[in-house]
Amino acid sequence: MSETSSTSDTFDPARAVKRLIRESQTAALATLDADGGPYASLVQLASLPDGAPLLLLSQLARHTANLQRDARVSLLVDEHRQGDELQGARAGLKGHIEVIRAPDLLATARRRFLARHPDAAGFAGFSDFAFYRVDVESAHLVAGFGRIKDVEGAALSTRIDDAEGVLAAEEGAVAHMNADHADAIQLYALHLIGTGPGHWKLVGLDPEGCDLMAGTQVRRLDFGHRVTNAQEMRAALVERANTARAAAV
Repeated sequence: MSETSSTSDTFDPARAVKRLIRESQTAALATLDADGGPYASLVQLASLPDGAPLLLLSQLARHTANLQRDARVSLLVDEHRQGDELQGARAGLKGHIEVIRAPDLLATARRRFLARHPDAAGFAGFSDFAFYRVDVESAHLVAGFGRIKDVEGAALSTRIDDAEGVLAAEEGAVAHMNADHADAIQLYALHLIGTGPGHWKLVGLDPEGCDLMAGTQVRRLDFGHRVTNAQEMRAALVERANTARAAAV
């Protein structure tokens, strides 16, 4: 039994929405056309360390022209449950979108997005493409009977202001784990998340957990507590590995 399926039945709407954002590879993006009408398109999705949705958009796209006139957007993320699509959890996110310009954040955005979408490397550097973050103001979650909840955007943010050490260590830690501890990552996936077999790798770390990917599937592994420096992050990864090994016995 996976760790996620054996936890308490207490339902946490904010945590459910945060997981959907972290695990979704695509989303429906809704913008406002020039005439004020709604326009929806399909976009690739990743997330920043603070949990904000991250997009790579072309300046030539209709949705980009729309958001340059009006920064209000909505994103729909869902579980993509095969064969029973409407039974899977989904969340409509409402907020404002902005282009990322700060060099440090832009480097982080590029690295995290391309880890999830390596196919985008061929055009991510083109002058007519840019990375955008969505500041989520609220979410409407539909996660089953009795689990339809509105969540304020503040509850969806992962605190990073006191975790500079984690952000600085993320790139190296992801590379180290994938190169030297691939066995631990497989144990995370199989025995803590409850996935099927696959070539799982780390594609992101943040103060609350890590994101694992195999093929086009992404799954979230929470640490269970916040970490704020590289030493605490390493300890959390070791603890998760030990728990997974014990579950495998």
